[in-house]
Amino acid sequence: MNPKPMAAIAGIGWTEYSRKSGRTVEALALEACWNAINDAGLDAADIDGLVSYSLGDSVTTAVIATDLALPQLNHFADFAAGGNMACGAVLQAAMAVATGQASHVLVYRALNGASGVRYGGAEFSRLLAEHGVHSDSEPQFLDTAGITMPAQHFALLCRRHMIKHGTTNRDLAAVAMTCRQHAIDNPRAMMRKPMTESDYDKSPWIAEPFHVVDCCLQSDGACALLITSPERARDLAKPPVSILAGILGASPSNRGAMWGNFSPDHAECYGRYLGDRLFRQAGIERADLSFAQIYDCFTYSVIGQMEGFGLIEPGEAGDFFRSGHGSIGGRLPINTAGGLLSEAYIHGLNHVVEATSQLRGEAGKRQIRDAELGLVTAGGATSTGSALILGR
Repeated sequence: MNPKPMAAIAGIGWTEYSRKSGRTVEALALEACWNAINDAGLDAADIDGLVSYSLGDSVTTAVIATDLALPQLNHFADFAAGGNMACGAVLQAAMAVATGQASHVLVYRALNGASGVRYGGAEFSRLLAEHGVHSDSEPQFLDTAGITMPAQHFALLCRRHMIKHGTTNRDLAAVAMTCRQHAIDNPRAMMRKPMTESDYDKSPWIAEPFHVVDCCLQSDGACALLITSPERARDLAKPPVSILAGILGASPSNRGAMWGNFSPDHAECYGRYLGDRLFRQAGIERADLSFAQIYDCFTYSVIGQMEGFGLIEPGEAGDFFRSGHGSIGGRLPINTAGGLLSEAYIHGLNHVVEATSQLRGEAGKRQIRDAELGLVTAGGATSTGSALILGR
């Protein structure tokens, strides 16, 4: 293991995850940030860094800095990015701490994805086409073919994987059912009703081969993490969680957009090209992991990333989940809070919160015994993404 972590997670916070918060994204972000500050046993005056990411659907760090009445802001970053930045935002904060740019950095994500601006909706698709990550030539080809929302695009990626590796809807169902089983024991989770294979089959189609339960939730809510140095973290209220390694990058032939339409193989993802470097940085082997929180915007995203990061061989995902290897108590528990499919869609940052809870031993009924090391990924099964390895 890397003997000197670059930074540590000293506090976590979240709001209620719901279908209709009745609150602004500013209010949600502020609550999550205060909860993370209090969890670490600090005051707002101790915070001198803020990092967040969004796609025009959240609140900027300038607003939160004002709301918290920070005496000085030494580092801030607002990324125009999607779920591929969930781990990258934490990595940015860790690098700021490690290089002395700031002492205590809050990372947050807030959105009203169920009751407000909806990712994948017509207006949001227009926003993406005109600003930020999708403002190149791709939308003129995708939109005119009716490919206007993530479910349609990921469905095409999944279909390619089915053709190449023989993946079936039974494999997708196994992922969805495992996440739902974990959510049952998570008080934060929006979906806690058990799911059977029959329930999966009866779920409405969204974009073949995806049923609605293959797709992440639409959620209102926010979560936050407080990042500081390992030395400072040792003196704070909660056991520190070490940030051992992090990556943010892309596969070949990537033009910066998240979909990776020019990727050499659409059945592969960024993990294939970046995963080995991540584990080398952390100084661990894949077999050392206690769990993995895999970005699950869709069930297929879990399969693609597990293969890309070398956790399973291509085509093995269905058997892995059906055999219980991905369940709590199994060989490598996956998405122990229920993930974006059953806990909430807070654009992936809630996966880092759950990993921290597990490594602190605070996960209650879903706690993994003697959890020491965890992988967190962000970015679906496309050509861009980020990931972290965290340790107790």
